[in-house]
Amino acid sequence: MADHQEAHLTLPSDPVSVSAARRYVAKVLTEWGLATDTDFADSIQLIVSELATNAVQHTFGQSPTFTVDLRLEREEQLLLGVTDSHPRWPRRLPAAVQQDNGRGMVIIRCLAKECGGRLTVTPTADGGKTVWIALPWSIPVQS
Repeated sequence: MADHQEAHLTLPSDPVSVSAARRYVAKVLTEWGLATDTDFADSIQLIVSELATNAVQHTFGQSPTFTVDLRLEREEQLLLGVTDSHPRWPRRLPAAVQQDNGRGMVIIRCLAKECGGRLTVTPTADGGKTVWIALPWSIPVQS
């Protein structure tokens, strides 16, 4: 196997794209050897759902598309990124804030931590950002 594998998909910033992003990630990770009936697979599905939902809901029409990136590095680390062109970065809400929405990043951080991973945000050349989740990978990759 090569030192890394990559997969990318750009979707319109529309609510129906959230499920398309989730299906795409599941398909790619299954091709890379991840069984779909594991807690790890469930966590990744929830993470991509939350990131895609954020890219659709919180860009206020200023990002017509978002991109899902998957990178598997040396069969050791999975990077999952969602990129949009909106300049506002995700913010942490105080734990005491009571509201019906806005907890996606809290969920994502908790899931990443439970899986031994971490969350980072990087700027893009067009003024947007990519939210990256890095997770350890211990599944043998399918050829």
